[in-house]
Amino acid sequence: MIEMLKELLARRPFTPFRVILSSGDTYEVRHPEFAWLMRGGLYVGLPAKSGTNGHADLPERAVFCAALHLAGVEQLIGA
Repeated sequence: MIEMLKELLARRPFTPFRVILSSGDTYEVRHPEFAWLMRGGLYVGLPAKSGTNGHADLPERAVFCAALHLAGVEQLIGA
């Protein structure tokens, strides 16, 4: 799964994708700079809601998705 994420993040032009965890939680990666691969998993930057911090294009916080719980990836077509 980590190799697949590496490929998706390196793809140009970048295509947004959704990470699916074993818990059923999902996180969207809409820009390659909003995801950081680590040895044990993936950090996904979650953007602020528009107007909350004046910088809607920057992540407000990040969530860690442990490699053990990465269940799948879906490309976001038309995103």
